[in-house]
Amino acid sequence: MLGAIIGDIIGSRFEFNNTNRTDFDLFTEESTYTDDTICTIAIADAILNGKKYKNSLLEWCRKYPNPKGAYGGSFARWIQSDDPQPYNSYGNGSAMRVSPVGWLFDSHQKVLSQAQLSAIPSHDHMGGIFGAQCVAALIFKLRTGEIDKGGIEQYISGYGYHVNSVNSIRMHNTFNETCHVTVPQAISCFLEANDFEETIRLAVSIGGDSDTIAAIAGSIAESYYKIPDHIAVLAIDKLPDDMFMIFTQFIKENPIYGDRLLKL
Repeated sequence: MLGAIIGDIIGSRFEFNNTNRTDFDLFTEESTYTDDTICTIAIADAILNGKKYKNSLLEWCRKYPNPKGAYGGSFARWIQSDDPQPYNSYGNGSAMRVSPVGWLFDSHQKVLSQAQLSAIPSHDHMGGIFGAQCVAALIFKLRTGEIDKGGIEQYISGYGYHVNSVNSIRMHNTFNETCHVTVPQAISCFLEANDFEETIRLAVSIGGDSDTIAAIAGSIAESYYKIPDHIAVLAIDKLPDDMFMIFTQFIKENPIYGDRLLKL
């Protein structure tokens, strides 16, 4: 979850101003949370406090109606609707918000079923569901040691995903908000990186939907690499108090975080 938030905040200033460099400043005054963080907090709140995913998403997104970069057009209409219904989306919104599912459930099957439930209020196309399931399952399998980097390509092939080299993506990338394009891109960045920070830098450097690609890549990298304390602190400091409260509740449920993050 923190990895997704960090990726979102770092990538936020590049979403509509792409870079192909990796030596950028991680945080500036322009860096802030976007819809990716809001929706991730909403999913965590739903799980931790017994809310329906749909209700929690609507609550948080209506509380924050104008995030940096705005909500996608169809999702914005969903938020504003009097009777929000799924709209057959296969966009990457389902994948960027799902990371709490990968941490807060204790079996692969439960993670898959909850990832689907987290997606379908808005993203009920199988492409949207697959994106959420793949990301959540990778987080679960990596954090529990069921697979390592060497097993990822085979696992994601079951979703129809295949990875390309980061250099190849960087050379040919265009702005795309679908799961079937951006989820494999994020995974490629994780696979080629040697630590958490490099994962985020590679994810931003390939261009396209920078904040969401970095959020997805960061959420996966968090389950495999330690997040440097200084990066964690700078990102957490960007969160409003109500989001920080949900984040605090989340880390108390995860011994891997525990006292270390609470003391930072």
